Amino acid sequence: MFSHIMVGADDIAASKAFYDATLGAIGVAPGSTDSHGRVFYMTPTGVLAITKPINGAPASCANGATIGFAAVSTEQADAWHAAGVAAGGTTCEDPPGVREGEMGKLYLAYLRDPAGNKLCALHRM
Repeated sequence: MFSHIMVGADDIAASKAFYDATLGAIGVAPGSTDSHGRVFYMTPTGVLAITKPINGAPASCANGATIGFAAVSTEQADAWHAAGVAAGGTTCEDPPGVREGEMGKLYLAYLRDPAGNKLCALHRM
C-alpha cells in the first residue's frame, strides 16, 4: 500500500544515527545520503527517508501519527527499542510489552526519534 515514508528533521546527522541504530536492530542496512542531504533506507518492502523540510521551516512531528516497523520477535522489538534509546530516542506510551485487543495479541515498543516522530516496533504474536 505504501511506497515510502519521509520524516522531517532539523538535525539530519542525529536522525541518521538514530535510524541507523534502530533499523539496524531489525536487519536494515544503514541509510545512504543523497546529493540533497536526504537520507534513504531502501528495503524490498518500502523506503524510509529523512529530510530537512523543503519549505525551510523547522521540522515538526505529526500529532497523532505513528510509523510502525515490523519485528520478527519480541527480542527484536526490544533490541530496536534499546538501540533507539541509546541513540538519542525517548521511550513513550507504555513500556515495551504485550497488548491485547481487537487486532489480537501484539508486542509493541514505542519511541520518539530525535525530531519527535512517534515510532513503534510491532510483533504479531
